[in-house]
Amino acid sequence: MTEVTALTENTSAGEYTEITSAEELRDLLGEPMPRALAKERVRLHARDREWLAASPLCLIATADATGACDVSPKGDPPGFTHVIDDVTIAIPDRPGNRRVDGFHNILANPHIGLIYVIPGRTETLRINGRARVVREAPFFDAMVVKNHRPRLAIVVEIEQIFFHCAKAFLRSELWKPETWNPDALPPHARIVKDVQFTEETFEELDRYYSPENYTKRLYG
Repeated sequence: MTEVTALTENTSAGEYTEITSAEELRDLLGEPMPRALAKERVRLHARDREWLAASPLCLIATADATGACDVSPKGDPPGFTHVIDDVTIAIPDRPGNRRVDGFHNILANPHIGLIYVIPGRTETLRINGRARVVREAPFFDAMVVKNHRPRLAIVVEIEQIFFHCAKAFLRSELWKPETWNPDALPPHARIVKDVQFTEETFEELDRYYSPENYTKRLYG
């Protein structure tokens, strides 16, 4: 039995002290700083555009009609997000596993949350808004990477935008190479083989997920 499993089995819900109201939450944590409230905007600033132009990675949060949530990373060369105008951006789709959970969610519930990351920067750019899935638009030609023209894109109408503080990245020491330990876990092929049924052998999965093989399929 792992430590996590043991903790789950030995902890009953009756031992929790739950927050059940916004008033209780505010009493515990206090009021936000005026600057934290004032930073919200509804249109792209020139600094936002600069951030989008430098960011190679976005985390996309969606939810279906029942509220069941999903977060999916989207990555491409810096500037992959296309700015349509001061209140609208577009994110290209690239070849993946075809689950398209986020797209299904958007069709049922247009609300979307985005976090844009720049390697080495501890702040992030947050955008919340309403999304659509489009299969063709004039700007698709501007989103070609390595001869791959996206078949779909997420168009986001911005409702809220602001820069998020650095504390989470500072606490995690995410960008400090001396803290990295990728070998603390087995290779991905072993994890896949352990957590799900596959017809492929471990050796076949290991070849499939090898960097040399996987990189060949990034855009095709």
